[in-house]
Amino acid sequence: MKHTIDIQVVLATVEDMDFWDDRADEATDRMNTILHLLYDKADEDINSTSLENMIQYIWENWREDAHLLDIDEDDLYDWVDQLLATWDDEHQEPR
Repeated sequence: MKHTIDIQVVLATVEDMDFWDDRADEATDRMNTILHLLYDKADEDINSTSLENMIQYIWENWREDAHLLDIDEDDLYDWVDQLLATWDDEHQEPR
């Protein structure tokens, strides 16, 4: 159930994105866009553990990704749709 997760708690701060140095504000906005897209697009009755795992996956894979600031919003929408359509907690690669 997605309502059990407070999206505000998992959003990035500039301090979280210090890897980006002088572009940390921009990286923070982009990371939060991805997190909001996931939360908004997830079904209301999604398993909260699955949603938490997807949030963690986003953090681990996008926080320092060189393409974070280059990818356009349409591609982010597609990426989140793909993540939601193919997510399987049992078959995710260990990180």
